[in-house]
Amino acid sequence: MERDTDRSRGFTRRAFALGGLKLGLLGVLGGRLYYLQVEESNRYKVLAESNRINMRLLAPSRGLITDRFGAQMAVNDQNFRVVLVAEEAKDIQSVLGRLGQGVPLTDADLARIVRDVKRRRAFVPVTVKENLSWEQVSWIDVNGPELPGLSIEVGESRRYPFGVEMAHIIGYVGAVAEADLTGEPVLSLPGFRIGKSGVERQYETDLRGVAGSSQVEVNAVGRVIRELNRGEGKPGQEVRLTIDFELQRYVMERLKTEFSAAAVIMDVHNGDVLAMASHPSYDANLFPNGISTADWRRLVEDPYGILNNKVINGQYPPGSTFKIAVAATALEAGVVTPDQRVFCPGYVDLGDHRFHCWKRGGHGSLNVVDAMAQSCDVYFYEMARRLGIDRLAEGANKFGIGQKLGVDLPNERPGLMPTKAWKEGAMGTSWQLGESLIAGIGQGYVLATPLQLATMTARLVNGGRAVVPRLVMAVGDEAMPEVPDVPSIGIAKSHIDTVVEGTVAVMTRGTGKRSQIKQKGMEMGGKSGTSQVRRISMAERAAGVNPDNWPWNQRHHAWFVAYAPVGAPRYACSVIVEHGGGGSEYAAPIARDILLECQQRESGRRLLSAAPGDGADKG
Repeated sequence: MERDTDRSRGFTRRAFALGGLKLGLLGVLGGRLYYLQVEESNRYKVLAESNRINMRLLAPSRGLITDRFGAQMAVNDQNFRVVLVAEEAKDIQSVLGRLGQGVPLTDADLARIVRDVKRRRAFVPVTVKENLSWEQVSWIDVNGPELPGLSIEVGESRRYPFGVEMAHIIGYVGAVAEADLTGEPVLSLPGFRIGKSGVERQYETDLRGVAGSSQVEVNAVGRVIRELNRGEGKPGQEVRLTIDFELQRYVMERLKTEFSAAAVIMDVHNGDVLAMASHPSYDANLFPNGISTADWRRLVEDPYGILNNKVINGQYPPGSTFKIAVAATALEAGVVTPDQRVFCPGYVDLGDHRFHCWKRGGHGSLNVVDAMAQSCDVYFYEMARRLGIDRLAEGANKFGIGQKLGVDLPNERPGLMPTKAWKEGAMGTSWQLGESLIAGIGQGYVLATPLQLATMTARLVNGGRAVVPRLVMAVGDEAMPEVPDVPSIGIAKSHIDTVVEGTVAVMTRGTGKRSQIKQKGMEMGGKSGTSQVRRISMAERAAGVNPDNWPWNQRHHAWFVAYAPVGAPRYACSVIVEHGGGGSEYAAPIARDILLECQQRESGRRLLSAAPGDGADKG
């Protein structure tokens, strides 16, 4: 009896302990459920919504680029593309074969499509072909029942209405490369394009805009069920250039008479670049949708540097155009006066080396205006000797030579204005006096871009003000600021006026006389330049060698800088004809035609604005 009682008590204790353990476990489970369902309910609700709802970026519409009068230079076109959903197509090869009857597909296209299909989930769309014509879109729509899995989507693609004339200014867009990724999510969008050169690259942030977003509901495997919400984002801003496109087109057409040339024209007072032409050019429309290997090889291997914007990237010896800066610097430094004369026998001897003037018999006795008009080398050898290279470099820098000017384009090159310190640092050797003489006529180490020489000319004829070139006049609704009071370059007006007189003499009785503008009130002043690419040996000089008979890439560069009108300068122009020969013969006529066209266009606009009915005074 007692044994039964003890057994009963032991069972009761064990049952109680087991029951207590179960109750404890139930309590823990209940507490955990309470914590998850009550305390953490908001967190898990957000997680569930995140799995059910996806946020997707929408590419913004890229900003337009226009000329100074609003003509569109870069626009966005509707881009119809056909996409394939593999799970709906079933037999992909058969569907693509039928599509090929209306939309041609290359072997490369087919290989890419198959590769993309294998890399993505069966329900994710794969781009088959972009930039479909309206006829191709219609054909797909009509034949839709026989093309399962294919559908049409609408996007945007960049187009350049004047892709050849404006290529070096506008640049182009291209696919985002790995080096372009900055962590900004929009850059990872399939098919997104960014600026690769020109204004497209320089103003990429402004043109790109702000991405929109689409909120979509997806199922457990990521398939889109429906769109819940959409925010369209903010389009890129319009960039308005200082370029006058009709003038730009004229300049490009004028340069086509040469193998390789460049020209730029700017307003001497505010720096507006009205035309910037580099010939030959390419079609910027080759790039937005991916350039072919054959086209890229053709551009890269072009012997005339077709991809290079020679106006800002071409660095050449400026030749005698540089004498403008030398003359002004010499006058300002007091090493010569306007009336002081230098005798030119046709050469200068320095040690055992003879430096020749371009005129074999010499020019005789000249003052600075005469020396400018006749482009006498001996006179400017002497000015460079008196100045020394460091003072000459300081004066040339005031005119913009050897410095980046900060124009609104990437990859501008600075040219080179050598100094003693530069040569010591770059070559480890000391400067020689003969190198100063050569620098005095724009040869030797001196290098300049066409834009720098146009700026030099503008700073001369605007009274010695340090105007800088600009290519963009407004971004969106905000006009780019103009400098209200352009600072002086630090050369006395009397010295500036003397050099200007020399540029007028160039056109009235000097090397540029044959190219003077005949129209009254539109006459131009200027300075020619012929820069050597290879040295002429003593034997060749004695034999009377003609450089025009040399291979093209060994001939002299032809330069001309000019401005107009003479009485009240408004436009400055710089022209280079690569390996063209003499500047007065080959470059001067181009500068004349450009300045005449520019002035006639301006005159025509004034007449139109003053026509009756346009608000003009009729009295």
